[in-house]
Amino acid sequence: MNTAAHARISTGIAGLDDILGGGLTPQRVYLVEGSPGAGKTTLGLQFLLDGVARGEAGLYITLSETTDELKAVAASHGWNIDALSIFELAGDTELDPDSEQSIFHPSEVELGETTRNVMDHVDAVKPVRVVFDSLSEMRLLAQNPLRYRRQILALKQFFSARACTVLLLDDKTSQSDQHLHSIAHGVISLEQIAKEFGTERRRVNIIKMRGIRFRGGYHDYTLDTGGITMYPRMVAAEHNRDFTPMVRSTGSEGFDALLGGGLVRGTNTLFVGPSGIGKTTLATRCLLSALERGEKAAFYLFDEGLGTFFARSTALGLELRPYTDNGQLRIHHIDPAELAPGQFAQMLRDAVEKDRVDFVVIDSLNAYLQAMPGEQFLLLQMHELLSYLNQQGVTTVMVLGQHGMVGEVRSDVDMSYLSDGTVMMRFFESNGRLRRAITVVKSRAAEHALSIHELQLNREGIRVGAALEGFEGVLTGLPSYRGSTPMMAVLPNENS
Repeated sequence: MNTAAHARISTGIAGLDDILGGGLTPQRVYLVEGSPGAGKTTLGLQFLLDGVARGEAGLYITLSETTDELKAVAASHGWNIDALSIFELAGDTELDPDSEQSIFHPSEVELGETTRNVMDHVDAVKPVRVVFDSLSEMRLLAQNPLRYRRQILALKQFFSARACTVLLLDDKTSQSDQHLHSIAHGVISLEQIAKEFGTERRRVNIIKMRGIRFRGGYHDYTLDTGGITMYPRMVAAEHNRDFTPMVRSTGSEGFDALLGGGLVRGTNTLFVGPSGIGKTTLATRCLLSALERGEKAAFYLFDEGLGTFFARSTALGLELRPYTDNGQLRIHHIDPAELAPGQFAQMLRDAVEKDRVDFVVIDSLNAYLQAMPGEQFLLLQMHELLSYLNQQGVTTVMVLGQHGMVGEVRSDVDMSYLSDGTVMMRFFESNGRLRRAITVVKSRAAEHALSIHELQLNREGIRVGAALEGFEGVLTGLPSYRGSTPMMAVLPNENS
């Protein structure tokens, strides 16, 4: 073989090629393992069809499925596999009790008839890419570990001599059968994890890959109509872009003053407060201001229905439909029970790199948390996501709801240390009315105000009142009044 050391062959799955740093080394034998339903057959078909698109002959050797079953799988994805050569070892001839050979009783020669049949067919077809499905049947045919290993080694040498790139599929029925890992040039492990509620989660792990650098660890993938889509784990350090940090107005003079001028490009700001306080409305006001400047934006809505969101925004004078109609704003309504965390990260990457989005709103992190297996993973994932968005010069607003209305409130997770800025919102009672308070407790990008102000949200916009200097304990929700700070007049159309 005279294949150049740097040459790669695509797997047919863009995300997997990314994880592998460009694809597979050609003319090698790889093991793809996973439980039934993980997507091994689909991955194998995508690998072969990618070769067909490049003018390479492909051979699918099946010991476990019939040709009709394979064609049905392909048809479910909208694929035509007539260009592939399919060698079905579980055909009528092999299962005929009157036949001279039986695939259930290998011969006493060094290689069984099954292995010889495979070799003969490969010599006839001369494929560039081969999928062997599956090794569990070969393990049964061999009857003992020694014969099984010798047959696999013989197949590996045979395929290598004929310059084939081979995927060996294994359903992991034998958990102790680890010697396959040492034989294969690389090992790709597919996992399917059932959750108590919502869709199952699938993830891939590259256990080994000789001679190339790859992105280790787990990466999410989905199996749907059209095949497998893999989402490489976000590594923010791999994505840098030059940009000029600029302070941009939120559309409210009072809020800009609290922030020290407004929101800064390439930073993220967290809006924290109890349900109903106006976090989404405040985020929408900032979003609309960006749209009015001509920026492109993406809004990821986890909690609220699109109809309710549009109706409430319009009632407050925040009309977004013209921007969704012209494509400047894209609103994504997301069901966290159906979302893989890596899938959401890829959605953000596509919005930034393909759609050139400048402004992102995530509402809310509470629902996104439900898509993660644990709090520590949310923090790690969000650290990479926010670092990536900052490095791309995107202005990000995140919403985090807190439990409780008045008095003591608590959060599902503390995201404040990850954010560049934190805006805290609270309910408090004064003169028999429920009122809102707002303050900026943190800003890495500007010198912000340290005062606490009354907040009103209505059709006239966002109104920020004078500092509540006469109150103590506003942020606890149970303030005491010790001064003469006037409350803002309540407008007839106030959203209270």
